[in-house]
Amino acid sequence: MRLLVLMFFVGLQMTFVRAADLLVEAESFENKGGWSVDQQFMDNMGSPYLLAHGMGEPVADAQTRIVLPQAGTYYVYVRTYNWTSPWKKAEGPGKFKLSVNGKTLSVTLGDRGDAWMWQEAGKVTVKEKQATVALHDMTGFDGRCDAIYFTTEHGKTPPSDMQALDAFRRKALNLPDVPPSAGQFDLVVVGGGVAGISAAVAAARLGCKVALINDRPILGGNNSSEVRVHLGGNIEVGPYKALGGLQKEFGPSKGGNAQPAENYEDEKKEAIVANEKNITLFANYHVNAVEMNGRKIKAVVGKNIENGTELRFEASVFADCSGDGTVGYLAGADFHQGREGRDEFGESTAPEKGDKMTMGSSVQWYSVDEKKPTAFPFFNYGVDFNDASCEKVMMGEWTWETGMNYDQITEFERIRDYGLLVVYSNWSYLKNRYKENEPYRTRKLGWVAYVAGKRESRRLLGDYILKEDDVTKQIIHDDGTASTTWSVDLHYPDPKNTEHFPGEEFKSIAQFGKMDAPYPVPYRCLYSRNVDNLFMAGRNISVTHVALGTVRVMRTGGMLGEVVGMAASLCKKYNETPRGIYKQHFDDLRVLMTEGVGGKGLPNNQKYNANQSFNK
Repeated sequence: MRLLVLMFFVGLQMTFVRAADLLVEAESFENKGGWSVDQQFMDNMGSPYLLAHGMGEPVADAQTRIVLPQAGTYYVYVRTYNWTSPWKKAEGPGKFKLSVNGKTLSVTLGDRGDAWMWQEAGKVTVKEKQATVALHDMTGFDGRCDAIYFTTEHGKTPPSDMQALDAFRRKALNLPDVPPSAGQFDLVVVGGGVAGISAAVAAARLGCKVALINDRPILGGNNSSEVRVHLGGNIEVGPYKALGGLQKEFGPSKGGNAQPAENYEDEKKEAIVANEKNITLFANYHVNAVEMNGRKIKAVVGKNIENGTELRFEASVFADCSGDGTVGYLAGADFHQGREGRDEFGESTAPEKGDKMTMGSSVQWYSVDEKKPTAFPFFNYGVDFNDASCEKVMMGEWTWETGMNYDQITEFERIRDYGLLVVYSNWSYLKNRYKENEPYRTRKLGWVAYVAGKRESRRLLGDYILKEDDVTKQIIHDDGTASTTWSVDLHYPDPKNTEHFPGEEFKSIAQFGKMDAPYPVPYRCLYSRNVDNLFMAGRNISVTHVALGTVRVMRTGGMLGEVVGMAASLCKKYNETPRGIYKQHFDDLRVLMTEGVGGKGLPNNQKYNANQSFNK
């Protein structure tokens, strides 16, 4: 009898004594100091995170206030990643520490393991529920912190499995099962690059209520100050010379890759969107879910990359300007990824057999002259340089291209990290080991991109797939729209770089195919063939890998975005689908393309850096 009673009381105690815990998302810190929010890989590793991108110099602390469930002793776990582990199985450079109420915990974080993991940071005793937490960067070499977990039960960590971790986060953050509505729109544009801005503004000026969703705080995509790629191609060409007029309103007047931030004139892009009363901008929202109604998209769901809140966006039609074809992929749209074989479309430039190779992503950078000797840490994490293999340069632009042999979606963090790795490794060699380093002694890294400039991933398939012969042999279709003027520009690993880094190249070459005149891109390439209310504009339109070489540049993408915005306005006017505009109302679209929506009488300052000039 005594044993039964004891068991009852033990069971009673186990029922009521529960661990107190708190999950803190690092990206939600009130004061991020010198740390940056990085959302590029949240679909793969589960979340945005804070990145200590100091280019070898420690960044200022990130700090926030928290309210714990109770006073007492807590065990602390941090989700982090030793980012150089794919190349060197050793202690990594992304080191940081955690402090609570000014007390720095002894464990160094971010320098061990080979995957995203919950690392034990130590334990802390707090006398009050309110506390201050800080992240202290130790190196400036891209330490990363996803989340911090406080628990009174030692060894109780959140799950590592992605699906289980997502469920855990949702419960810990009290996210509702059904996100609140952001409103009902005529058009939802996902992606705030040049194509997305153009689609949103064109539709808005033609009377559509538009939601523009961008997963960064800055508009412009690859042409923003975060990535710094110049606009390529020409506007005001082909049968519809009014197309591209919008870019005279928001395109930067200067050219060049990897230039100072102000050259990309982010404020112009912000202003053109802000001044359109029919556009609501949702910055810092990443679309990660789609609701379907048969073959149509009913709504998309966007998650805020800083506070984790979600919003639900409904519309009659949607435009995927995400670059990666994210909306189309989530909606089940047909797509291609990689290179088609030569026989599939009869393309002479295609490989004999199809494969998964793509054009890569660039981590651009430059150095600045400090007029006095400067130091840079020794940095060697698995990529070795010598006098023959090092790049003896003071900046790197588009040719610093990585990931051609990796998946630009599922392996994108590795691709970006390799871009960072080779920049730091090469610069360290020039500064510390290269015997003839006099030109580099007074220089320091002035800027290194951490948002990688991607060229190719998914290509959503439309009613027509543009191929090489269409462009090179000028096979004109009756639904031609904006004209591409860039020659067929395809990138491959640089053979000289391959000699030193076979299979892990970080330099590229461009090979240009023949193109004799501007080529009007068929409208049927701008909507999905199996998702009935989905447009696309930018580099994810319906083209082969080879044909992507001409349409992927941003001025061309922007003009195609204008066409999508115009067509969306006709979808509203006639209660039609994108395909219905082609079949029933294409003459109306021709009128809109002829008239344009850009400001009248503005000078065309967009002629710099034209691969081919077809202003005939």
